[in-house]
Amino acid sequence: MHSTELTGESALRIDIIYVDEVYALLALTGRLDAVEAPGARRAFDTPQVAGAARLTIDLTDVEFVDSAGLAVLARARRDRGLTGGSVTLIRPRSDDAMRVFRLTQFDQIFVMRDSADEEDR
Repeated sequence: MHSTELTGESALRIDIIYVDEVYALLALTGRLDAVEAPGARRAFDTPQVAGAARLTIDLTDVEFVDSAGLAVLARARRDRGLTGGSVTLIRPRSDDAMRVFRLTQFDQIFVMRDSADEEDR
């Protein structure tokens, strides 16, 4: 495993925890909002990450999500779905962030887990 930080000074930190040709695990920390959404989209679209059919996005340390952040996640899911891949989300610990997923029913659209599962690889 390795970890690579994809962002500089911002309200969202994105770390690549693991990536190969089949599986990628990214951990997000901070705010996934309109300001940070373009950076998250770029991270998901990097050749290294985009080449993995299965993407797990760890939102454990995401404190806030807005509609722009949800749109980035939905796009990642759509893009993977077009090629037969999948996106799994690790639930945020923040009640505020998780509330957004429940209110928008994104918790029903996405596969959401409590932790990254070794079996995914």
